Amino acid sequence: MGLFRRRKQTAVPSRDRAADRGDLDHLENFIRSRRGVEAFIEPRTTVTETTVILIADDGEWTRRRIDGPEGARRFAYRMGIPVYDVRLMGYPQRMRDFNERRKRRPELY
Repeated sequence: MGLFRRRKQTAVPSRDRAADRGDLDHLENFIRSRRGVEAFIEPRTTVTETTVILIADDGEWTRRRIDGPEGARRFAYRMGIPVYDVRLMGYPQRMRDFNERRKRRPELY
């Protein structure tokens, strides 16, 4: 009868897309066009794959998918920028300040 047998867990397909060359191009362009950029690795969630958030010295930021934490570290090393794990470091205050300025004066951004 098998009432108490465990079911096989099936892999739930991600609804998120994988990182592609367009994502890397966007990140590279952001680094080249801003000063003081740092990378923060965001962990994979049930909704999205691993992402990297780049934060400039004025707090402006962008987020894109990346091929796992090691892929983010390799990318940051290749681009010559510091990389941090957001679970350990948190987000910098300058990012929160930028978001607050953007909320108050959206016409400037």
